[in-house]
Amino acid sequence: MANTIPDIALNDGNTIPQLGFGVFQIEPKDTAEAVGRALKIGYRHIDTAEMYGNEAEVGQAVRASGLNRDEVFVTSKLNNGFHRPDDARRAFDSTLAALKMDHIDLFLIHWPLPTLYDGDFVSTWRVLEELQRDGRARSIGVSNFQVPHLERLAAEATVAPAVNQIEVHPYLGNEEVRAYNSAHDIRTEAWSPIAQGKVLDDPTLIDIAGQVGRTVAQVVLRWHVQRGDIVFPKSTTPSRVEENFRIFDFELDDATMARISGLDKGETGRQGPNPDTFDYLPD
Repeated sequence: MANTIPDIALNDGNTIPQLGFGVFQIEPKDTAEAVGRALKIGYRHIDTAEMYGNEAEVGQAVRASGLNRDEVFVTSKLNNGFHRPDDARRAFDSTLAALKMDHIDLFLIHWPLPTLYDGDFVSTWRVLEELQRDGRARSIGVSNFQVPHLERLAAEATVAPAVNQIEVHPYLGNEEVRAYNSAHDIRTEAWSPIAQGKVLDDPTLIDIAGQVGRTVAQVVLRWHVQRGDIVFPKSTTPSRVEENFRIFDFELDDATMARISGLDKGETGRQGPNPDTFDYLPD
């Protein structure tokens, strides 16, 4: 099997590479080098966010890569502090300015923040619809949206999200949200795909990795892609960045897939905050 990254079709007619490179918690001073290395290895999908503080360095790396702009799929996300419509418009302008790009491939609402802004994320979403209409955001989506949040968008908004980026890993399958996404042609993107490293010492996964002759991280990332999700592991270790890229030249059988899915701990397996209560606003 060739080590080629599949493209996933989105509900708006665009496509997204199924494997990407995440830059969460990479210091700005290290970001351009890390992204540049990922692009050299063959990654063509970079996931950043306003709150990560490293959009400018992502743009720098894309420009320095020698690749055409349309060869690299770039995602960013709206800062939690800018959900009011005019603030969201200005924040998006700042994203394009930081990246030094005239469009972004995918722009997301980073968190629904249902306990803030009078619970109104619909007016925020309508700004993203504007950005898609004017072509500056090719695709639009959400991140960390639970089923009731998605149902509200379906009832009150015009455009369905192309993706919903949520925490997913073997300890948190997040199956209810994944099922809703699938039923409504919303693609699931899995953040924290190896549970911030927590799954790397799991005895079941170590056993599976030994059987298939791969690392635990490769096994878990392969599990994600065989489930049809989009995944973007983050590492600044060159060997791991390359290792994470090499997940398309082997397959896990159904029994092994089920064994990994059986590690789900439900809500207790969650590593990040719960989207229903998360209310962080940056200073």
